[in-house]
Amino acid sequence: MPRTVRDVVFVDGVRTPFGKAGPKGIYHETRADDLVVKAIRELLRRNPDLDPARVDEVAIAATTQIGDQGLTLGRTAGILAGLPTSVPGFSIDRMCAGAMTAVTSVAGGVAFGAYDIALAGGVEHMGRHPMGEGVDPNPRFVSDKLVDESALFMGMTAENLHDRFPGISKQRADEYAVRSQEKAAKAYADGKIQADLVPVSVRRTNAEAGETGWGLATVDEPMRPGTTLESLANLKTPFRPHGRVTAGNAAGLNDGATASLIAAEDVARELGLPVKMRLVSYAFAGVEPEVMGIGPVPATEKALAKAGLSIDDIGLFEINEAFAVQVLAMLDHFGIPENDPRVNQYGGAIAFGHPLASSGVRLMTQLARQFEEQPHVRYGLTSMCVGFGMGGTVIWENPHFNGGDDK
Repeated sequence: MPRTVRDVVFVDGVRTPFGKAGPKGIYHETRADDLVVKAIRELLRRNPDLDPARVDEVAIAATTQIGDQGLTLGRTAGILAGLPTSVPGFSIDRMCAGAMTAVTSVAGGVAFGAYDIALAGGVEHMGRHPMGEGVDPNPRFVSDKLVDESALFMGMTAENLHDRFPGISKQRADEYAVRSQEKAAKAYADGKIQADLVPVSVRRTNAEAGETGWGLATVDEPMRPGTTLESLANLKTPFRPHGRVTAGNAAGLNDGATASLIAAEDVARELGLPVKMRLVSYAFAGVEPEVMGIGPVPATEKALAKAGLSIDDIGLFEINEAFAVQVLAMLDHFGIPENDPRVNQYGGAIAFGHPLASSGVRLMTQLARQFEEQPHVRYGLTSMCVGFGMGGTVIWENPHFNGGDDK
């Protein structure tokens, strides 16, 4: 029988505070799956009108799917979070765009009618599972010259992007990074971020005193408020001598989790659930792995074409800041000023951190908050580059749009 596609909405999204990876990070003693569980439980707490048994699927992404990030995380985290055993789940991997792909995957199921309501999110504990742990790249990638060896190292791909676009200097990248830190600090000061953070109890060990205690993670650990151009100027360039990519103009190695509720709009309204964003279109695209940071450009072009929109119709941008050069390359391509007030209003991953597979839902959560505050904006997008040469973009419509502007 013929199928009717249903409108899909973003009901709600939350995340843990993001931490620094490694022994000194806030989540060093915390399991990755427990971070996801905290996010799922918070979503259910915030939406008491949702019967957990109504959840039809749980899709959780992780880039390194071993250890406490393995074992079909969508299923195990759902059970740990208290969902009925009747609720299925699965794991997903598209590296940095894992959570984004979790959302688009379940959204397709909702649109088709396979699901009414689904949970989608991601986690990355880069302290427990460093990027590339346990992988075994096929040697033919390099021996058959399918890709340059630099494609396997994300920092080197960012240096390659600087090479391709010499107009994006280290100075511009550093200036962008400073603005990201400033905007993130202002967003915190204005209370824009905290409403969607899940406090996480963390175990802390004082090695010198030989003591173990407990604390509460309530803010993003990687932030460096007060960052200046002068403080970034002389940082090491670890990927290339006299390079342009530094720890200051790139996201760090981080731990954290995100989760969101995706639903059919008619079901959300029937149950009295909030409707924070309406899905318009999405697209993923492949690019040369050596310059994976350019991936958001073709992905955005595809998503705009599918939606029948142009870049001028987009009133808000949430672009993941894996590297400053990657964001600048996208903005330059579309003729958008690098200090355009529509772009990353709350700051981005350079400040908050980028726990790989979790970050897509952070972008969505921040865009949803901005939609609520700016009803004159009709359309926004979330976009990110993806390891090994991909990009992903999702275009959203503001359900609060009041007709005051056509963007």
